[in-house]
Amino acid sequence: MNKLVGLDVSAKRVFLRADLDVPISNSNDKTPNSNTEVATRLTNIKPTIEYLLGRGAKQVVIAGHIGRPKGPDPKLSTRNLLEPIKKILNRNVEFLESFDTVEFEQVMLFENLRFWTGEIENDFEFAKDLTRMADVYVNDAFGNSHRNHASMVALPSILPHAAGLHLQKEVDELTGILENPDRPLVAIVGGAKIETKIPVISNLSKIAQKVLVGGELPIEINKTGQKFAENVVVATLMENQKDISGESQNRFAEIIKGAKTVVWNGPMGLFEEGHTEGTLVVARAIAESGAYSVVGGGDSTQFLGRQGLLSKFSFVSAGGGAMLEFLAGKKLPGIEALQ
Repeated sequence: MNKLVGLDVSAKRVFLRADLDVPISNSNDKTPNSNTEVATRLTNIKPTIEYLLGRGAKQVVIAGHIGRPKGPDPKLSTRNLLEPIKKILNRNVEFLESFDTVEFEQVMLFENLRFWTGEIENDFEFAKDLTRMADVYVNDAFGNSHRNHASMVALPSILPHAAGLHLQKEVDELTGILENPDRPLVAIVGGAKIETKIPVISNLSKIAQKVLVGGELPIEINKTGQKFAENVVVATLMENQKDISGESQNRFAEIIKGAKTVVWNGPMGLFEEGHTEGTLVVARAIAESGAYSVVGGGDSTQFLGRQGLLSKFSFVSAGGGAMLEFLAGKKLPGIEALQ
């Protein structure tokens, strides 16, 4: 993967693919959810932008997406992120709604890439249109690097390219967990969507001393009769099946207590409905363990942000699906395109 230090950006226009997919509070108050904004994605772009400008970049165009629009939608416009990004960067940022628009502010924010169908279709002609704004390409959007989209794959095939500082950090952190963690390594997998979690659990069971499984996954595992290695501990659930049982909470906390490294993706229960006990027990156990801890996934980080526990973790991944696919040992198209 090409690193930023090897990319000549002096007097160049830089297309910076960023993780901008943060929840907007509501249609009347078009501001990002403060926990997400402060804790993860928007703040992650600052070091890369400062690096680029510090090395003489002529202009940085920040580009990304919000949600899954079916066409232009003011509620999902990245214009809604303009003021928060100005505040984070402590500088003026101008909005760019089309690659046909000529602007000369040093930092620009481009419209939601998914307003164009060519983005998710990985259309080469759309990627060529994007090159009107840039001379070089930098990918700092780890959270979207598992998507085979034009701004992730086609665009870096046209322009000189490199990984942004945060994306590089994501890859280094997760590679370290897979290849050389301090042991014992404990992996925790929760949430739902069993079809996306089975490869992760199976791969992590080969390298972790224990893999703890909670959330809605035990329900699906019991239904399908899915079998895992002996070091995979599947939680029992409370009677309402909306949180892990007290017995599993205690067992998970005891296992975590002895860990040197912990990686976690997915809550233990339906905290959105008030079933927070299992997730909170696990979170506190990790914070108190002294282990090197990595957490990812929107639900997990949202919960930790609300509980004031996010700062207790060593590294917060901006990826949900991308983190899971990386930990499952899969190659991510957006990262492969940076080779």
